[in-house]
Amino acid sequence: MFSRVALALTGLFFLSACGTTMKLQDFNSTTPTLQLEDYFEGSSKAWGLFEDRFGNVRTQFWVDIQGKWDGKTLILEEDFLYANGDTEQRVWTVEKTGPNTYEGSTDNVIGVASGETNGNAFNWRYDFNLDVGDGKTWKVHFDDWMFLQKDGVLLNKATIKRWGFKIGTVFISFTKDEAKAVKPVSFEDPANEAGSIETLSDVIREAAER
Repeated sequence: MFSRVALALTGLFFLSACGTTMKLQDFNSTTPTLQLEDYFEGSSKAWGLFEDRFGNVRTQFWVDIQGKWDGKTLILEEDFLYANGDTEQRVWTVEKTGPNTYEGSTDNVIGVASGETNGNAFNWRYDFNLDVGDGKTWKVHFDDWMFLQKDGVLLNKATIKRWGFKIGTVFISFTKDEAKAVKPVSFEDPANEAGSIETLSDVIREAAER
């Protein structure tokens, strides 16, 4: 569920190539129960940031999301506002393939994103062709987890890797609570440390080159 991202391999082979040991079975019977169509139908909003592999926040963003569910297919229109004022839209088409399983597609996803819910958790993984300019694309992998909390809060953590090496992590917090669905923040940053870079593509490219 993210904007275009461009990555660069740095050759720092001390980076961890290990995947998460977390499994969906770890969340048996956790509540509130998460079903994507129930949560994302209608309007929702989100606030997020990208953290590079060194733990530095490279950019922040806000997202307005409109979801349409027809009983089988969920269409998600995501409008991004970045810290520097740039905007972007991404549209996901998510098919429900079983009681707790889903397949999703959007621009540049290779094949489909396959995911499953269990208890309050959702995990899907997918490969993505990232446009890095000059007509070139790189294949990267997303390991995307969501966790539903009470009061309509949904927490999201997505780890991004290339060739098994971690580039960075995206953190997002969604809300369905209209009382909390305020206008986008101003991203005031007097030190100009977190809002000077453009979209996620620019941010992650720079993070990988450090």
